Amino acid sequence: MIYEFPKNDEPIRQGDIFRQIPHVDLSLGKLPVIIDQNRPVLTTWEKAAVSDDPVLAIVSAKPVNAIVITQDCDASRAEDITLCEIRQFRTVERRSADMKSNPEKWMRLLTQQARINQKWFYLPPDPHLGFTDKMGVDFLVTLRVLRLDLEALRHQRKGRLNDVALAHFRERIAEFYRRYPYDEWYALDKDELKACQKDHPGSQPYHMADNCMNREKV
Repeated sequence: MIYEFPKNDEPIRQGDIFRQIPHVDLSLGKLPVIIDQNRPVLTTWEKAAVSDDPVLAIVSAKPVNAIVITQDCDASRAEDITLCEIRQFRTVERRSADMKSNPEKWMRLLTQQARINQKWFYLPPDPHLGFTDKMGVDFLVTLRVLRLDLEALRHQRKGRLNDVALAHFRERIAEFYRRYPYDEWYALDKDELKACQKDHPGSQPYHMADNCMNREKV
């Protein structure tokens, strides 16, 4: 397939796939903070961060699968390493949520949307990685781990992308981070826009005025 399996003592590289990486969730509006006598007090981040001193807070962390997006040169010496969360593909690409096991439909989705939708990267199933279903890298969900901590967890590295897959992965990362907002439906007439809104409910018509895009209500 598209994977290879490095030894535990090999350095961390872009495309490495880890399991049980902590995804930390916290609310800036409702944050349990340890202030006095080791008792948590519910407050806001704005009130807790009144100085430059670290804030001792209680947060939830769930273990997730994740893939390294930091480049190799940085992964060898940077203080932090950045990863993106890996989830079931049906939760990453909404068009596949109700798709049945139809090879032709999956082929069209994975090949066509892989060129159009820059927010994810497809990972096929592989029992050696514990992927029993189609998986997807969600570029919208990033995780940061101290490099030394991640190096200590190399025994939880399940595999990495091979050279062919890594070339595609690097290009997808670059496409995602250099993208800019634009509306491809700007030239549609009213009927064409209605058809577009079935797949893109948030699309709205606009007109050009004084060289600025001004939204109009439908």
